[in-house]
Amino acid sequence: MTSKERAKLRGIAMKMEPTAQVGKNGITDTLIAQINDQLEAREMIKVSVLQNSELDAKAVANDIASETGAEVVQVLGFKITLYRVSKKENFKHLL
Repeated sequence: MTSKERAKLRGIAMKMEPTAQVGKNGITDTLIAQINDQLEAREMIKVSVLQNSELDAKAVANDIASETGAEVVQVLGFKITLYRVSKKENFKHLL
């Protein structure tokens, strides 16, 4: 992903709300399945790392990205933005 593409995605992400949360249980199979479904439907999502989770947001972002095949757009505080191109036909892609 180029810096221009990343900047465009960050601009779009500013208006988004988190749709998934990482809590005290950490990264579970259910969470990964939920994130995969959301990425396929939307291409870009935000994930919130709750404060009761004792995990580092950057580490969580890298773990989720590697398990889902997504790219980390940004980690800002406890919010993670992930992007993955959807494989759906007739889908209006963000990039």
